Amino acid sequence: MAKRVISKQLGQLLMERKVIDEKQLSHALEVQKEKGGLIGHILVELGYATEEAIAQAITTQYGFPYLPLKNYDIDVEIVKMVPKNVALQFCLIPIDKIGTNLTIAMSDPLNVLAIEDIELISGLCVQIFVSTETDIKKAIGKYYK
Repeated sequence: MAKRVISKQLGQLLMERKVIDEKQLSHALEVQKEKGGLIGHILVELGYATEEAIAQAITTQYGFPYLPLKNYDIDVEIVKMVPKNVALQFCLIPIDKIGTNLTIAMSDPLNVLAIEDIELISGLCVQIFVSTETDIKKAIGKYYK
């Protein structure tokens, strides 16, 4: 997997895109120091940003393509390639397979451990799309019965 260069912090990028202001970012960073967690999740929990805005900023920041899953149909055979517990643990879902490549949608594309696990489980090379946590959880609920 190619390593991507982190050019800007997510908070900085969101401020440039006028999604949040400096005051909101400072508050979110204080919450992060107290409780831990990902800055994107904290901004959504505080109501300062939408999941979509965070996902799109991540795609801009790291060069991963964004895929809204709402109207995306996934082949049940593809879904079976990743166990439900793994999909839930890492908040991801397999969406397509072309040759030796397995495409997955995930909310945290920087989780290298998740990507390595999927490559081990599937025996395939993983390609990543970014989607929102809500979209992925809905898809997991829909396809893993």
